[in-house]
Amino acid sequence: MKTSTLRNAISIALFVAATGTTGLVLAEQAVTDATAPGQPPAADALAPIELDLPGGPLAAALDALGAQSGLRLDYPPGLVAGRQARAVHGRMSWRAALGRLLQDTDLTYRQVGDTIVVIQRVQERSSPEERATGATTDATAAPAVSNLATVTVTGTRIRGGTTPSPVVTIGSEQIRQEGFADLGEVIRSVPQNFSGGQNPGVLSGNLAGAGNANQNLTGGSSLNLRGLGADATLTLLNGRRMAYGGFTQAVDISAIPVDAVDRIEIVPDGASAIYGSDAVGGVGNVILKRDFDGVTVGTRFGKATQGGLASREYDITAGTTWRNGGLIATYMDTSIDPIYSSQRSYATQLVDPSTLYPGSDLHSGLLSVHQSLGDFAELHLDAMRTTRDQLHMYNYRGTSTRATPTTTTTLVSPGLEVWLPNDWSLSLGTTSGRSEHQEHRVQTVIANGAAIVTDACYCNDSRSYELGAEGPLFRLPGGNARLAAGIGYRENEFRDVDRVTTANAFRGSEGARFAYAELNLPLIGPDQQVSGIQRLDVTAAMRGERYSSFGGVTTPKVGVLYGPNPDFSLKASWGKSFKAPTLFEQNYAQNAYLFFPGSFGGTGYPADATVLVLDGGNRNLQPERATTRSVSLALHPEALRELEAELSWFRIDYRDRVIQPIANASQALSSAIYAPFVDAAPTSQAQADVIAGAGKFYNFVGAPYDPGKVAAIIYTQYANTARQRIRGVDLSGSYQLELGQGTLSLRGSASWLESRQQTVPAAPEFALSGTLFNPPKVSSRAGAVWTRGGFSASVFANYRSGVTNRVDNVKSASFNTFDAAIRYATGRRGDAWSGLEFALALDNAFDRDPPLYRVASPLYVAPYDSTNYSAIGRFLSLSASKHW
Repeated sequence: MKTSTLRNAISIALFVAATGTTGLVLAEQAVTDATAPGQPPAADALAPIELDLPGGPLAAALDALGAQSGLRLDYPPGLVAGRQARAVHGRMSWRAALGRLLQDTDLTYRQVGDTIVVIQRVQERSSPEERATGATTDATAAPAVSNLATVTVTGTRIRGGTTPSPVVTIGSEQIRQEGFADLGEVIRSVPQNFSGGQNPGVLSGNLAGAGNANQNLTGGSSLNLRGLGADATLTLLNGRRMAYGGFTQAVDISAIPVDAVDRIEIVPDGASAIYGSDAVGGVGNVILKRDFDGVTVGTRFGKATQGGLASREYDITAGTTWRNGGLIATYMDTSIDPIYSSQRSYATQLVDPSTLYPGSDLHSGLLSVHQSLGDFAELHLDAMRTTRDQLHMYNYRGTSTRATPTTTTTLVSPGLEVWLPNDWSLSLGTTSGRSEHQEHRVQTVIANGAAIVTDACYCNDSRSYELGAEGPLFRLPGGNARLAAGIGYRENEFRDVDRVTTANAFRGSEGARFAYAELNLPLIGPDQQVSGIQRLDVTAAMRGERYSSFGGVTTPKVGVLYGPNPDFSLKASWGKSFKAPTLFEQNYAQNAYLFFPGSFGGTGYPADATVLVLDGGNRNLQPERATTRSVSLALHPEALRELEAELSWFRIDYRDRVIQPIANASQALSSAIYAPFVDAAPTSQAQADVIAGAGKFYNFVGAPYDPGKVAAIIYTQYANTARQRIRGVDLSGSYQLELGQGTLSLRGSASWLESRQQTVPAAPEFALSGTLFNPPKVSSRAGAVWTRGGFSASVFANYRSGVTNRVDNVKSASFNTFDAAIRYATGRRGDAWSGLEFALALDNAFDRDPPLYRVASPLYVAPYDSTNYSAIGRFLSLSASKHW
C-alpha cells in the first residue's frame, strides 16, 4: 500500500548482491560447500554457525557439537551417563548451543584453550565469573568473551532448572524451514492453540455472533491455548509481560519482528504459581537472539492465488558483539492487501464491499542490548515499537461500515542481573508497555446516506517492577536444592476515549502487589545408581497477589520429574491458576438497547414485538479460578538416539468464568442454553429498572418505546457464572535419519481436546470443543524436512476436525491443508554470493476452501467459521535476503 526509502534500499542491496559476479555457481557445488568456507573458528565464542545436534543422550549431543564446531569437548563418561538433551538446530554460537544442551542439568563447562572445553558439575566452580556465566576459563586460556546470561527456561524461575509441565519449543531454524513469515503464523500452526480470539483472519464486527472475544480488532495475533481465550494465556517477551491490546486484553505476539527471535517456548499448562494472572491455559515466552553479528536485509513477496492478500515485506536486521556485551536491532515494513468477499466464490452473496481478511500496513522495530559490568553484573534492555494500520469493511441490515483503525504498541524493559557469592544471583527488572488502538469507523445508513462516525481509542498502559533472587540452599543426593523468590508490583490502566467529544467513555485501573517462591529438590541423580530410579526431582512453587479491586489470590503448584532409566522420563504437575477480570469487563458502561426479536433468533413473535437488551460491565466481578493437572511421558531411547516422543494428558477445572452469558446473540431467543438470561415475561417494573440502571438507552426499532410490546428482556452484561471442564491429550514426536547425502527430519504433533461448559449451576453442561466458534476436537500438524548443507525442503500436513452448528446440529467437514517450503542459503563464501538466502513457500497447496455452514443472515455473514478455518486459500510467497 505504501512505499518507503527502506524498501528501495533493500531492493538495491539485494540486486547488487545477486549480480556482483559474472557467472552462475553450480547448485550441486553450492549445496555441498555452503557452510564449509565460512565456518568460524571454535575460539570465536559468539560467532554463529549452523548446528544440527540430535536429541537424546547428552553424550551423543556433545560429541556432535564438537564435530560440527571444531571444539574438543572433554568429560568423564560417568558424568554424562544417562543424561538426556533436547535436539538443537539452527544458526547460533557454540556457547549458546552448549548452554541449551546443559540447561536441564547441574553441569557447566570450562574453556581451557581455543579449542578445548571441559564439562563439569556446577558446584566445582569457584571464581565470581564462573558462578556468573555458567562457564569457567583456565588461567592459561585466551580471554573469553564475557557472557553472563543464564539460559532461559520457560515455566520455572530456577536457573538451569526444569519444569514439570510439557514445553513446546520452536526455534528460529524451524521457523525458516517451515516458511513462516511471522510469529502469528507460527502460533496458528501449534495444535494446542486455538486460532480464534484476536487474529487477523477472524471476521470483524461480531456479525456471526461468535462473541466479543472472537473478532479481529487490532489486526494482531494472540496465543489462545486450549481455546480458553486470549486473555487466559500469558505472553512474555524475554520473560517480561507485554502490554494488553484492544478491549479483550489480547497480546499481539506478531508485533515482535521474527528476525530477532531465537525461539518461542510454549508451556500448555497452568503457570500462575510462577507468573501470576492470565496463565491458565499456559504461557508463551518469546526469547530474542543475543548473538548476532553483521547486517541482513531481506524482502518477501506473496499473493493468494484466488485473489487478494498481495503481501510486500521489507526488513533489515543488524547486530554486533563486543567483549562484554552485544546488541541486535531489527526493523520490518509489511504491506498486505485485503481479501474481499467478491474474490471468494462461497462469499459472493455478501453485500459489497465486504472484507474477509483486512488490509494492513505494519511498521515494527525492536532493539535488544546487553552489557556486562565486569564479572559481577549485566545490564540489559529490550525496546519495541509497532504500528499497524488496517482496512476492513462489512455491511449489516441497511448499514455499511468502513473501518480504518491504527494500533500502536510500545514496550521498554530494562533489567539488571547481579551475581553474588556462592552461586546466588539477584535480578531487578521493570517494564513499561502501552497499546493504543485508534478505532476510526464510519457507519453509513444506505437508505439516506447518513453517517455515524466513531473515533475512539482503546488505550492500555501497563507498568511492572520486580526484584528476585535465585541460588542453591543445600546439597541433596541428586544435586543442589535451589530456591527462587521475589516480590513486585504491577499496575494496568484501560481507557475508552471518545476522540469526537475528547472525553473518557469509561476508565479503569488497578494495581497488584505480588510475592513468589519456587523450590527445586533433586532427590536422586544418576550417580546414586538407584535401581529403577535414574532421576527424581520434586518442584514446588507458590505465588500470592493482592489486587486493589477484588483482593488477594494465592496459587500453588507442585510437580515431580521421574526418570526410571535413560530411555524414559515422566513428569506430573498439579496446581491452581487464576485470571483477574479485565478492566473492560469491570468498567464497560451499562447501556440498554431496543431491538426486534429477529435479531436474536426469535420466531413466532408479533410483527411489532420488541426485545430489551441490557449490556455492559460489572464492577463486582471476582477472579476466575482454575485447578490444573498434567502428566507427560517422554521417550528418548539410547538405542535410537534420533527418536523423541512425548505423550501428555491434561485437565483443567475452570470456575467463576467471566462471560457475556449469551455469546452468540443470534441464538439468544432460540437456544435453551441461554434461557437463564432471558426474561420471557418482563413486567413494566423490570423494564423500568433496566432503563434506569443503564447509562444510555438506544432505540433501534424505528418506533417509540412501548413497554406493552416488549416480549423479552435479554441480559448480556458480564458475570462470574460459567464453569468449564477441559481435558485432552497431546502427542508429539520427531525422528532424524540420514537420507542420501542429506538429513531427513520427521516431526509432528497432535492434540485431542474435550471442553464443556455449564453456564449457571442449575443448567446442564454443553459441549464447547467441536462446536461452531470453539476449538475443534482434533488438531494436528506433521511433516518432513530434508536438509543438505545450506539447502532445505519441507512438506507439512495440517488437520482440523469439523465443528457442529448447534442451531441445526449439522457438523461441517474437516479442514485438511498441505504446506511446502524450499530454502537455500549460500553460506559464507569468497564472492558476491556470500550470505545470500532464497526461500519459496506454498501454503494450502491444494487451494482448499473452508468448510461452510448455514448462516441466518447470508447477505451479511460469511458462511464459514473464521475462528477455525481460513479464507486465504493457496498462498505463494518468495523471499530473498543478504547477510554481510
